[in-house]
Amino acid sequence: MRIDVVTLFPEMVEAVCGHSIVKRAREAAIVEVNAVPLRDFAEGRHRITDDTPCGGGGGMVMKVEPVARALDALCADGAPRRVVLTCPQGRSFTQEVAREYAAERHLVIVCGHYEGVDERVREHLVDDEVSIGDYVLTGGELPALVIVDAVVRLLPGALGDAAAPHKDSFSDGLLEHPQYTRPRSYRGWDVPEALFSGHHAAIEQWRRWHRLRRTRERRPDLWARFERTPADEALVDAPEPMAPS
Repeated sequence: MRIDVVTLFPEMVEAVCGHSIVKRAREAAIVEVNAVPLRDFAEGRHRITDDTPCGGGGGMVMKVEPVARALDALCADGAPRRVVLTCPQGRSFTQEVAREYAAERHLVIVCGHYEGVDERVREHLVDDEVSIGDYVLTGGELPALVIVDAVVRLLPGALGDAAAPHKDSFSDGLLEHPQYTRPRSYRGWDVPEALFSGHHAAIEQWRRWHRLRRTRERRPDLWARFERTPADEALVDAPEPMAPS
């Protein structure tokens, strides 16, 4: 997969993509991530990428021409690609959207900035607009990096455990169960006995109970959409499963 991030701050993108899972996936040729400097496609000595808004008002707006030239260059081969703009007006970025993007061969992410972008970018140059939350950031680099990280970890071979993405929170509409490691007891805080039973079915039931309970209590929006089985309904209202005696 290839991901191009069109940005005013390529160093910011490279700094994050040079670490952890994304770094390893790049080194293993699972993904190609490129930080594309938008100023390289601006004209004039100062490579200006913004201008005052038509009709007046405060702030600056990203110009259409540099974005159009950058996308022309990135998509010159005519191969299929998905162009995404990060902006507060876009649809919410979710695990489902991450899976959708992970199925693409070429993803281009345009980082919004300033008061926004020229509306012609939205109307004619991008395929999708995405927001990572109902708050305002200085620029689109952080949302772009969130998208890159979420997408890359879904690519085959990016994680050591091929089944890991299917166990994450949101993978099936539920939050993840509690996780523990050694020591078994610390400061009087004990790991639940159910996890030491050696009874795999009992452990899975314990985990399922917590996933159901956590989702119902912490994310009623997810719980309302989750398709529960009769067994789930019975389990979530039952007491916490204990270790088999």
